[in-house]
Amino acid sequence: MHSFRTLPAVTAGVTGTLAGVLLLTACGSERAAPGGAGPTDDVAASGSSCATPPPGDPSGLERDGVRITGFTPGADGCARFEITHEGTEPHTYMVTFTVLSASGTVLDSIVRTVESVAPGRTVEGPDPLEGTRSGVQEASGIGISQVRSVPADEAPSSAGPCPASGVRVYADEGSAAMGLRALSVHLENCGSGPYGLHGYPEVQPLDEEHEPTDGVQVLHGGDAIASGTGAEGDPQPLVLAPGEGARAGLVWRNTVRHGTAVHAPYARVRAKSGADWVTVVPELDLGTTGRLGVGPWKKDAEEDRTPPSGLPPTALPTFSDLPAHP
Repeated sequence: MHSFRTLPAVTAGVTGTLAGVLLLTACGSERAAPGGAGPTDDVAASGSSCATPPPGDPSGLERDGVRITGFTPGADGCARFEITHEGTEPHTYMVTFTVLSASGTVLDSIVRTVESVAPGRTVEGPDPLEGTRSGVQEASGIGISQVRSVPADEAPSSAGPCPASGVRVYADEGSAAMGLRALSVHLENCGSGPYGLHGYPEVQPLDEEHEPTDGVQVLHGGDAIASGTGAEGDPQPLVLAPGEGARAGLVWRNTVRHGTAVHAPYARVRAKSGADWVTVVPELDLGTTGRLGVGPWKKDAEEDRTPPSGLPPTALPTFSDLPAHP
């Protein structure tokens, strides 16, 4: 399972929050499974020989139930981390790591997914350095920059086994420019029969604690926020054959004026009334506008369903030419 929305790359301006990054020197050859795999067995039984951190200030090494337990730099380097889930239902975790050079320059921002961590369990995740670009071989430190988690039975997916619902639902990375934000929620019919849609997806913005966000007005039509984003128009009845997909745009502004800015990292989405809920991670930085525009479902074109390099299709155009009107 993958294609959760990739979180924004961490810049050098946040490096100070990672002051406790690991700087170690010895590593064995055993590593956890790469990519967005499910958890390994309990950490005590993992057997990984990657160096363990010395005691001391854990700043930058531990956040929201995730802890880095080992790191070794260099071409044969490795990293270990573990997740302790204290919730009441299984959660799928998306952890963003920042990899730093010896001078503190950010070399990469890496997201690793660990599926279905059960309540009360501590599990080891896949090596964050496994399969990353060659520049990470110069890494001298690693830290945790962000942790997100969603209920395992509401986790989005864009590949792998078809869910029992017969549809895959996920959000893409979207676009941002001049205070305007936009992304798309995608739906793919991976079942064996037709799937009908008509109207708008239901969207419920959620805060850090997965609770409904106060003061957010969800509006039908992206043109309620800005025109020309592709999220406008009247809803049309759609029938998706197996293998076909559709998308609906989310549009908002991060304008900050008077009041408290609203940040809703999560959003529960369902394709239509009665469908299963899916929790995506759009990082809705709504500023003080408090408004989110939701576009109607639109059927994908053929080229949208076969993107290059096997990546999820980009939802909307880049908005570099759109004015930042409030």
